[in-house]
This record gives sequence, structure tokens and C-alpha cells, in this order.
Amino acid sequence: MNNISEKSPEKVRDNAKEAIKTIVKAIKSEEALLRKKYPILAHQNTLGMVIMMVALAGMISTGVLYYLAIIPAWVCIIVAAVFASISHELEHDLIHKQYFSKKPLIHNFMMLTVWLMRPNTINPWYRRKIHLHHHAVSGTEQDLEERLVGNGIKNPLKRMLVIMDGLIGLIVFRKRYNKEIKGFSFGRVFHAAFPISTAYFVILYCVIVYHVTALFLPVASYMPAWGLATMNVFEFMMVVLIIPNIVRSTSLNFITSSMHYYGGVNNVFQQTHVLTSRWFLPFQLFCFNFGKTHTIHHFVPNQPFYLRQFISAKINEVMRKQGVRFNDFKSIKNANLYTG
Repeated sequence: MNNISEKSPEKVRDNAKEAIKTIVKAIKSEEALLRKKYPILAHQNTLGMVIMMVALAGMISTGVLYYLAIIPAWVCIIVAAVFASISHELEHDLIHKQYFSKKPLIHNFMMLTVWLMRPNTINPWYRRKIHLHHHAVSGTEQDLEERLVGNGIKNPLKRMLVIMDGLIGLIVFRKRYNKEIKGFSFGRVFHAAFPISTAYFVILYCVIVYHVTALFLPVASYMPAWGLATMNVFEFMMVVLIIPNIVRSTSLNFITSSMHYYGGVNNVFQQTHVLTSRWFLPFQLFCFNFGKTHTIHHFVPNQPFYLRQFISAKINEVMRKQGVRFNDFKSIKNANLYTG
């Protein structure tokens, strides 16, 4: 195993460069073998569209089954959250222009669709900017994308607040972000949520306020018929879309903010560790195995998500041999700091 923690800084740098080269070569080699074995992988645009439409149909069908009282709310929430997690992976690929990059109309249609499937996120066109910036500055205080989901926060309660509710996290930490992150604009991030994410939070907080108020007052008796009808629609949306995405985003934010380092990072090798612990399995279910596969993306960004799933077992072994860390719980306890 390469030792990336040698005392000499020059040795550390050289070892990291060699490890990175070895890992990148292995990833590209496994991808080439996979593409040769399965010619259908050459139809990347079509595969992306088919996967998106299947996930969308899955979410809609689940909602219909719940509406018809064929499945209970908890089943609808779990299944819809799984389908929504696929839409996140698709958005990630679209950000890196893996599908229909030369056909902007179709490409932007897919971007809009995956946003509708995940309405508690900022729009994907703005997220493209901060995500590409994330790759350039990952592990530093300039990494807005990861900081928006809890990375680098020492206080566990504040960290969980950000992980569970991005809007509250943005409001609570806006002054800190404004001070530490170059070019940060609260207004720019806040307005990137309009109109889809704005509608999501309106529905969420209306339902919360309604039910909290109902604990103390017979609020339903004071509401007009249109108000009760609206609340019924909102409560239906909570089950088929809002809560599934709370489950999805909380799982994803917990995983990603746990596996990305914050501080002490000097190269791609040090940006992430791999999460394979069984303690993370419930969360992996709702973020499409993100913890086991995302580190591959940092070494080779321009690769469809489903390929990472196919090659992850072999590549994770290569990364382990090269010294990439796995399940670095010490870092999680220490606000994601990378230490030698």
C-alpha cells in the first residue's frame, strides 16, 4: 500500500500523484472493459432518458396507488424516495453534461424534470456552477456546495439542522458564509430556489403550521372550504413528494457531508473517503449507494452514475490498496478534517 502520510511533504505529494494516476487508470480501464462487454452502453443519451422516464413513471405510479388507497402512506414515501434518489444521480450526470450535451432543448428538459422530482433543491443550472466549483475547491472553506449540506460544522445539532433543512441552514449560516466564501450571495442562492423549491417550502411549512396550530385550536372549523381543500392537496403532496424528498435529501446530505473532507486537503486523493460501513446502509438506500461510489467520481468526473455502480467493487479495492481511506469516523467526529 502506498503510504500517503510520509513525513516528507515532497514524498507525500509524489505518492499522492502516483496513487491518483493508478486509480484514474483503473477506473478508465474498467469502464472500457464494461463498454466493450455491453455495447448498449454506447447509447448513453438514450439510457439517460429511459432511466429518467422510468424513475418519473415510478414516482407518479406510486402516488396514484396511494391516492387509490392501494398502498399505505409509508410504502409510498419509501418507494418514491428511492425513485427520487435516481433523479439526483441523473441531475449530477446532467451537470457534467453526460446526456444530450449537443441538444440543449432535450438536455434542459431533463434538467427541469429532475428538478421537479426533487423540489427541495436549488435549480440545477445554478447548482452546475457551484458543483463544478466544488470539484476545484473540494475540502476547503470555499466549497459552498458541501458547506450548504453540513460539511465542516462541528456542532452536531447545527450540523443535523443543516442536513435536514437546507433553507434553515442557509439562513442560520449566511453571515458566516458571507464572511468566509468569496463571492457568496445569500440572495443568489435563495433566489435559485424559485419557483419550484419555493413552492416546496411553502407546502411544507403550511402543513407544519396547520398541524401544530390544530394541537391547540380547532383550526379546521375556522377555515373556509377552499382552505380545507387546499390543505388536503398539500397533505397529499406531503406523502407523494415532500416527505420522500426529505428522506432522500437527509440521507444524501448525511452521507455526502460525512465522506467529504473539510480542511487539510491538498489534492483529489484527500478530498473524500469511502463509506462502506453497515451503519450507513439505511441512508445509502435513499441516495443510490452514494457513499460507496462517489469517491470514484472525484477521480473521473465525466462518467454516468450507473457505470460507477458496476465498477465500484473492483475500483474500491484498487483505491484501498492505494491508500484511500474507508469509513474515516475520526474525521466525521472532527468536523471532517483530513489529518495525516
